Amino acid sequence: DNVIRSYKYSALTFLPLSLFEQFQRIANIYFLCIVVLQFQSIPAISTLPWYTTMIPLLTVLSVRGFKDLADDLARRHSDSQINRQPCDLLTNESFTSVQWKDVCVGDVLRLHKDQTADLLLLTTTEPHSLCYIETSDIDETNLKIRQALAVTHQELSSDPIEPSLLAFDCEEPNSHLHSFKGVLEWRDMRHLLDTGHILLRGTVLRNTRVAYGLTIYTLDSKILQNCGQTAVKTTQVERTLNKVVVGIVLLVLLFALLLAVGAGIFEARVAPGIEALAELGGRYTPVYKVFLTFWGYIILLSPSMPMSLYIRFELVHVIHSLFIGWDLDLYDGGVDVPAHARSTTLNEELGQVRYLLSDKTGTLTENRLIFRQCCVAGVLYPLDLSWNPFSCGGLQFSDKRLVDTLRKPGSPDVREFFKALALCHTVMAEWKDQAASPDEETLVGAARELGWVFLSRTRDSMTLSELGHRRQYQLLALLDFTSQRRRMSVLRDPEGELKLYCKGADIVILERLRKDSTYCESTEKALEQVFSQGCLRTLCVAVRSVQEGLWEEWSRALELAAMTTGASDDLYDNMERELTLLGVTAIEDQLQVGVPETIATLRQAGIKVWVLTGDKKTAVNVGFACRLLDPGTRLLQGEELVEFEEQPELGKRFIALSRQCQAVLCCRTTPSQKAGVVQLIRKYTSSITMAIGDGANDVNMIKAHIGVGLNGLEGGQAVQNADFSLAKFHFLRKLLLVHGRWSYRRISVFLRYFLYKTSSFAFVHVWFAFCNGFSGQPMYETWFITLYTVLYTSFPVQCLAVFEQQDVSAEGSLRWPSLYQLGVGRQLFNPRLLAGTFLYSIYTSLVLFFLPLSVFCFSAIDFQTFSITVATASVFTSTTETGYWTMFNVAAIVFSMSMYFLATLILHSPLLHTIAPADFYFLAFQNAFASPLVWLTVLLTTCTAVLPSLAARALLLVLNPPDT
Repeated sequence: DNVIRSYKYSALTFLPLSLFEQFQRIANIYFLCIVVLQFQSIPAISTLPWYTTMIPLLTVLSVRGFKDLADDLARRHSDSQINRQPCDLLTNESFTSVQWKDVCVGDVLRLHKDQTADLLLLTTTEPHSLCYIETSDIDETNLKIRQALAVTHQELSSDPIEPSLLAFDCEEPNSHLHSFKGVLEWRDMRHLLDTGHILLRGTVLRNTRVAYGLTIYTLDSKILQNCGQTAVKTTQVERTLNKVVVGIVLLVLLFALLLAVGAGIFEARVAPGIEALAELGGRYTPVYKVFLTFWGYIILLSPSMPMSLYIRFELVHVIHSLFIGWDLDLYDGGVDVPAHARSTTLNEELGQVRYLLSDKTGTLTENRLIFRQCCVAGVLYPLDLSWNPFSCGGLQFSDKRLVDTLRKPGSPDVREFFKALALCHTVMAEWKDQAASPDEETLVGAARELGWVFLSRTRDSMTLSELGHRRQYQLLALLDFTSQRRRMSVLRDPEGELKLYCKGADIVILERLRKDSTYCESTEKALEQVFSQGCLRTLCVAVRSVQEGLWEEWSRALELAAMTTGASDDLYDNMERELTLLGVTAIEDQLQVGVPETIATLRQAGIKVWVLTGDKKTAVNVGFACRLLDPGTRLLQGEELVEFEEQPELGKRFIALSRQCQAVLCCRTTPSQKAGVVQLIRKYTSSITMAIGDGANDVNMIKAHIGVGLNGLEGGQAVQNADFSLAKFHFLRKLLLVHGRWSYRRISVFLRYFLYKTSSFAFVHVWFAFCNGFSGQPMYETWFITLYTVLYTSFPVQCLAVFEQQDVSAEGSLRWPSLYQLGVGRQLFNPRLLAGTFLYSIYTSLVLFFLPLSVFCFSAIDFQTFSITVATASVFTSTTETGYWTMFNVAAIVFSMSMYFLATLILHSPLLHTIAPADFYFLAFQNAFASPLVWLTVLLTTCTAVLPSLAARALLLVLNPPDT
């Protein structure tokens, strides 16, 4: 069927699929194994009750499961909206309203607006069965023309549609959005089909009341084939964290093994000398004791694994993403577009970007084009247009010489130049904002200003007003512009003479000129010395007279080659030869506001900015204009960006060279080459890369790693595929230097803090083992172990991740961009700091255990009071270890302390002990906290534990006073 299903779960599959996905994480598998070991079926190794691990594990699985379910329900709702969209289906020679999910291949449909299948256009209500479509979901916002075959237009305009007479054969479903090959058999005649006859899913009808189409692809539509699989992007911090988790598991295994060996030695040498221990342990051999104790200590030390860390990690990411969307400094009121974090997993990467790869047109520039100059017949012209009644004021130059030349008889090359601009395009009759590209709209507008006015288009003709005289040209063939051919040509028959008009990139057109073509030298001089220096976008315009015999032979060959992929391009290339140069157009695309300052600031922050553009060497001048390149910079220019995948050694050398360069600017890059450059950097460096663009040709580059899409004039494809979306390029400055830097700092400190508090809490069991004969007895009450991470210490660390580490204000972050280099150099989350955190946690665990032990060893304090003292000091130490005090931090600490004392009071009540003595066996709460010695010991232990941290902060304040 044609039902769209982007959701993953059903009522039957949700639980098994969700659990399968969650147990891809090694931490969840580890704790599941711990739960199995804790069940009473193996009582000898169950050092902790099963619920101490089961409750946190169920909490983690439930939170993540409900989050996935909510996302899936949202996708299901979106799918239902699409599937319920109505369309008219031809049944029994009449149209019946149905839903899109009921459409099948071969159905004939009547369309009014959208379509969710690929259709062969049969006829429309417009003259000549023209159809105007908007393709913003595929490539760009500008309108495009589609037209039904003449035979279907003629037959179906008067007769009812008979699907039994339709038979078609077409290519297998594929992802090529801009090509199609097929054959329609209609009443014993075969008709070739191409892209111009197809309405793709994702396009929207514009200026067309009704269109009729035959369904070709449904679930195999080209846009779905083109989407591919979205790569799962993981951050550098998360990858490091996963290694840390593996390290903690190995460390737990090592400690468990060492303590188990200690238990075996104790059992063999110490226990036999003590009568009571000899009686208790006599049933086990030392080797078997080692085996049991090993598994017991694995269970006992399991809290050192950060089970709930992943859920809190995701929550922090979500909150940081909301901060980006709430920032009014990233909101563009002119177009009512706020910043948006479309991905909630890459926030800290924003604070570590080393390479920024940017598109040029529409990203650094406005993509609002103005026709500034032209070089016609080797002469440079700016113009004065006050004489023209058709003028709309769209040109920004004046030179009366060209106007005089145009209005006088003669000067065929000059007239041919503007005739080519008025004919060689796919603009609609009402051309404003409806061209296939902004360049075409600008060029047709320039021709209009100068008297060559495009009036109308039919299936096989175009009508112009040339200096007030109406003339009609027969359209014989349209050779579309593509990113590979990089030129666009049209064959026409004006008054019996066949001509090929062609416009395209200078490197493509100049190599196809006749050897005796004039104006080449003066035109190339204008390109290099005038247009390039002025940062203008240029297109060369050329013409060729075609003999009748050559045309007939070529058109027959084209008809035969239309069914062979790629053969048409060779024929196009053969026809686009022996051209006569007419001139060059020069269009200005101004830089966006704030681009030079933004690039200069990013470079000061240690970010290498690369520009990847499909334009020619004028991009170098844009590089100087936007401060990508400094005046006096020595330029190292290469001839060609080769396919580095085929020659990996060259790719490695290219990256090695680029590391020594201030900036890199790659001209004439195709979309695939843009993505290739990003992948090249990621292959040969360990740096974080970010790509930013505004068009569909930037999607591959954006998908390669961190992607930022700009809401520009080239549709929504870049934004839809990006991780973050912005309205303007200069917003990137605050996104990286403020939100990115803060997010990296907060998450780095949050992770280190989390690992510190869980490790210091768990390692106390290791030191306690030396006092209990390595028996595996827990230091804490079992409910304290269960609630320590989930309730007692969760809020301060969460608050730290959201509000702490604003070492300087947002204004200070922008004023001192060099602060960003902490993230680029990974100075806040690296193996050295993690090792330091681990050593600090060991120090804290030693203080938590041995300092109270030293105080109580000569007193009458019992074990339960000693355990509560150590537990309270552990909570005090973990909750007060903060470096940036705010009202939120204080509230979180007070709340955590309150929860600890309240829960401890309840869990130590005699009533619960009477009901379940095995689970609630601690009764020392009131006695412990009634003792001044306990309180003094808790305060002394807490101060001693945090002393190194306080000393380190004091030293930093001495070395770096706040005013610096």
